Amino acid sequence: MKNVEIKGLSVVELNEKIGQESETLRKLKFAHQVSAIENPMRIREARKLIARLKTELKAKETQK
Repeated sequence: MKNVEIKGLSVVELNEKIGQESETLRKLKFAHQVSAIENPMRIREARKLIARLKTELKAKETQK
């Protein structure tokens, strides 16, 4: 997701997306521990996406 798309999401949508991405990250980490995944950079990308989502969520909550 791009930052423009993230800024367009509502607080509820941000919370849902954070939950989905956290689950994806958990599954990626587990798969990587069992056997090496094809592209381990996906773990880093997932962590960064979650951080961007949380940053935008915090900005919207403090704005209100």
